[in-house]
Amino acid sequence: MCQSKVLIKSVKKRANKYHAFGGFSLIELLVVVVILGLIASIVAPNLMGKIGGAKVKTTRVQVEDFASAVELYFLDIGEYPATSLGLQALVSAPPNTEGWGGPYLRKSRIPEDPWGSPYQYRAPGGFAPYEIWSFGADKKAGGEGDDADIESWR
Repeated sequence: MCQSKVLIKSVKKRANKYHAFGGFSLIELLVVVVILGLIASIVAPNLMGKIGGAKVKTTRVQVEDFASAVELYFLDIGEYPATSLGLQALVSAPPNTEGWGGPYLRKSRIPEDPWGSPYQYRAPGGFAPYEIWSFGADKKAGGEGDDADIESWR
């Protein structure tokens, strides 16, 4: 029994010693913050590149969906929606149009592209019977990478 009391006192002494000086020093905290900053500077650019690529892919999918809906409109009406009607003709019946079997899109409104700009539509187009496009991240014609136009005819 005597040995156990000595052992308990010894453990309590060590516990009090570490408890009195517990915690982290300012230097240790700064080292951790610097390491986290370095990791973030390596990972963040990779993530940002993937976000931009996802917007381009989303836009391509939406342009293809619009193109499919325009083709369905053509099958019902016999002509493509005029430029003046735009893509809105896919979600609400244009005046004086017989045979409209829409809406041809699931949503009741035409969404904007991932950069917050409206999709462009023209019929007849210069390259195809109709053209649907987005100007991309820069919101103007031309560009490269995320700024490149996304077009239905290419």
